[in-house]
Amino acid sequence: MLNAVDKKLLEEVADLHDVPQGAYNIRKNGEGISRNTTANIDIVTKQDKPGINIIIKPKTKGESVHIPVIISKEGLNDTVYNTFEVGEDSDVLIVAGCGIHNSGSEKAQHDGIHEFFVRKGAHMKYIEKHYGEGDGTGERVLNPKTIIEVEEDGVAELEMIQIKGVDKTIRDTEVVLHKNARLIVTERLLTYLDQNAESNITVELVGEDSSAQIISRSVAQDDSKQIFHLNLRGHAKCRGHIQCDSIIMDNAQVSSIPEISAFHSDAQLIHEAAIGKIASDQLTKLMTLGLTEKEAEDTVLRGFLG
Repeated sequence: MLNAVDKKLLEEVADLHDVPQGAYNIRKNGEGISRNTTANIDIVTKQDKPGINIIIKPKTKGESVHIPVIISKEGLNDTVYNTFEVGEDSDVLIVAGCGIHNSGSEKAQHDGIHEFFVRKGAHMKYIEKHYGEGDGTGERVLNPKTIIEVEEDGVAELEMIQIKGVDKTIRDTEVVLHKNARLIVTERLLTYLDQNAESNITVELVGEDSSAQIISRSVAQDDSKQIFHLNLRGHAKCRGHIQCDSIIMDNAQVSSIPEISAFHSDAQLIHEAAIGKIASDQLTKLMTLGLTEKEAEDTVLRGFLG
C-alpha cells in the first residue's frame, strides 16, 4: 500500500515511518487509502464534497489525529475540505501536512481547506508541514487555507512549516478568538531558486481578554520571493503581538506587511518586522571553530528556522 516514496513523504510531513497509532486518515493522489478511528475520535467522509469530518469527543485527553496527504502523480490538482470538531475540555494533537513528489513535466497541486471549531476550554495543537521533492520540471504547488474559531477559554497552537521543495504557495489563515481564548502561531518558511510564497494571517480578537502571539521566521534565497500580510484586529479588551523576522540572501525579495487595528480602547496590539542578511560576525565566529563559510551559513540558517 505504501511504497518507498510514500513513506519518505510521510516521514517529511508527519514524522511518520509507517502507519501511525491512534486516529488517522491517509490521502494519496486524491483518494483516501487508509483510516483508523478510536473510541474518542471519529473520522467520517463528507457526502457533499471531497474531504472528511473529524469529531473529537469532549474531555478527550492525550490523543492524536494524523491526516497527511501525499501526492506522487503529475498533472493532479487535488482539493480537499476537512472540518474538525474539537470537543469541550479536550486536549489533542492534530498533525496534517502535504508532501508532493513530482518527477514529471506537469504541475502537481494540492489545496487543503481546513476548518476548526475549538470548543469551550479545549486545547488544540495543530502541526502543518509542507514539503516537495522530485527531479521533474513540473511545479509543486500547495495552497492551504485554515479557518479557526476558538470559543471561551480555548487554546489553539499552530506550527506551520514549509522548508523544502514547494514552488508556489498561498497560505491563508483566518482566526476568530472569543472570551479568554488564546492563539499561538509559529511559522517557518524557506524558499530558494525561483520559488514564490505568500502568507496571509488575519486574527479577529472579538472576546474580552483574548490574546494572540504570532511569530514568523523565514529565509529567502536565490531568486525567490516572499510576501507576508499579518493582521491583528482587536474588537475588545485584548492583547496581540506579531513578530516577523526574515533573512534575505542572493537576489531574493521579501515584503513583510504587519497590520494592527484597534476598535476598543483596551486593545493592546504590537507588531515588529525585520528583514536583513546574516550578520558577518556570526559567520566569522563559526568559521574560527573550523567550519567553512557554507557550513557556517547553513548552521546559522538551521538555528534561525529552529
